Amino acid sequence: MGARALAEILADTAGGVFPPPDGSVTVVPQPSPREAGVVSFAAHAVVFTDEDPAWVRDTLAADPGDPLAAPLCPPFLTAFASRTGRTVNNIDLLSVADRLPGEPSLPLSPVEDREHPRVVRALRYREDVRVFEADGGVLILGRGVAGRWEAAVEVDPQAQGRGLGRALATAARHLLPEGAVVWAQQAPGNAPSVRAFQAAGYRAIGAEALLVLGRP
Repeated sequence: MGARALAEILADTAGGVFPPPDGSVTVVPQPSPREAGVVSFAAHAVVFTDEDPAWVRDTLAADPGDPLAAPLCPPFLTAFASRTGRTVNNIDLLSVADRLPGEPSLPLSPVEDREHPRVVRALRYREDVRVFEADGGVLILGRGVAGRWEAAVEVDPQAQGRGLGRALATAARHLLPEGAVVWAQQAPGNAPSVRAFQAAGYRAIGAEALLVLGRP
């Protein structure tokens, strides 16, 4: 039920239906033992954790800062990480895009080596991982939080500034099953990545902080 609860919230927002911007916080169970964190929308946050919802609300209420910002601010995230024995990975911009028909226009080569460093890292956070190489970059596609499809791209330094990041992000949209959408997380300070995904048609949905087991 927890996975469905978070998955349904994400599906609604991907379709343009957001939680009410009333300043409240929704607490839902973790979709899996691997996944805990916070998704923040406009004036509404969703905390997914197996901790007592009363603890979440009491800890947020004790934050002396802006209550609308509290779920993604250091006092709560630090307390959340301490209570769960996890590490705060990053606070990312969360975006989503619809599937595109047809094959990608960018030539891609599947990476079959499951010991490839990028595959190994992706498997820590995602299932059904597929990794593709292009000339100067890498595309990672897999099922992450609450089973959603997630894309990440890497562009070699010598290949930057030529639109490859945008092309890789666009290619991910062609590789989805029928009816699916693809999510992506970008560090807000990584402006080239933010621009690349937005140029590829990804819509900003909110912000997200994942709490991971061990080091990110």
